[in-house]
Amino acid sequence: MTNRERELLALLKANPMISQKEIAEKLGIQRSSVAVHIMNLTQKGVIKGKGYILSEDAYVLVIGGAAMDISGFPKKALRLEDSNPGSMKTSMGGVGRNIGENLARLGVNVKMLTALGDDVYGHKILDACEEIGMDFSNAIMLKDENTATYMAIMDEHGDMKVAISNMGIIERIDIDLIRKNEKLIRNAAVVVVDTNLDQKVIEYIGSEFKDCPLFVDTVSTAKAEKLRRVIGAFHTIKPNKLEASLLSGIDIQTEEQLQQANQWFIDQGVKQVFVSLGKEGVLFADGLTTEKKMIKPVEMVSATGAGDAFMAGLVYGYLNQMSMAETVDFAQAMSALTVSSEMTIHPEMSESVIRNMM
Repeated sequence: MTNRERELLALLKANPMISQKEIAEKLGIQRSSVAVHIMNLTQKGVIKGKGYILSEDAYVLVIGGAAMDISGFPKKALRLEDSNPGSMKTSMGGVGRNIGENLARLGVNVKMLTALGDDVYGHKILDACEEIGMDFSNAIMLKDENTATYMAIMDEHGDMKVAISNMGIIERIDIDLIRKNEKLIRNAAVVVVDTNLDQKVIEYIGSEFKDCPLFVDTVSTAKAEKLRRVIGAFHTIKPNKLEASLLSGIDIQTEEQLQQANQWFIDQGVKQVFVSLGKEGVLFADGLTTEKKMIKPVEMVSATGAGDAFMAGLVYGYLNQMSMAETVDFAQAMSALTVSSEMTIHPEMSESVIRNMM
């Protein structure tokens, strides 16, 4: 084995899902040379299949909230300040947990670093998530806290009109808990960070684990603010246009200003930027290419969970070394499937279903 092959092998052991592009950047060589070295190591029997080595042990770590979602759907046009006949659905939620379940249903090994209350909802989440293969062995269950709860009221079109969230327990995912799980974080193929975390925790993760593939969905303008000081530590970020404007300081009114905002993220150190433009599609960039993709119109039942499904699609695309364009197609298909159901996670979510939709 050559010295270069040993260097490359060390990178693969540290992150079995690292892309050839990232290997090339770290070693200071051409991507084509990386492909040759990988082929040679494969022929020598050192590398075995996709995901390179130890692929069966590779996992995605999600650091964030797990909650119970309660959604109300009116039978007719929603009337404010009045009682509306309708139906209610209860399902598991929480931004982090939602992303994790979507990935688990695609066959990804998912570990959750979260906090649950030692109550009915907490045990229900734990049992149901472990049943579909999510690993909660690193989660904490607290007797003095209630499991997080999110209650949303939809309008007659399936759009959320108002919601109340009780996420106080997420404050127990603190810096001490992050420190105790340092090895777990560093060994992950991808670390997904939920912006419901306390700002100090997000900043600690960004400063201490900036060499890890950190993925984040900004979720809202208020939560996006938490990323401002450590934005360059994140490998992949998915803001909408308003959040991108807030973080970059660029008042996005034109296509040119949108491109400038995308480039601002790249200049800060972000490797992949996916700016959600609503019905206008997604603008994405990685420092080498910038492209805009339109979305296919879909009939929407409920918008709850759509963004989480899209984020899971971005993680899945990275793990499987898809191009950014293919990743967007995959993520959009996941989002489209999600909005076709009243449930936060579509019960038929799977790789084969998404591939057929694409």
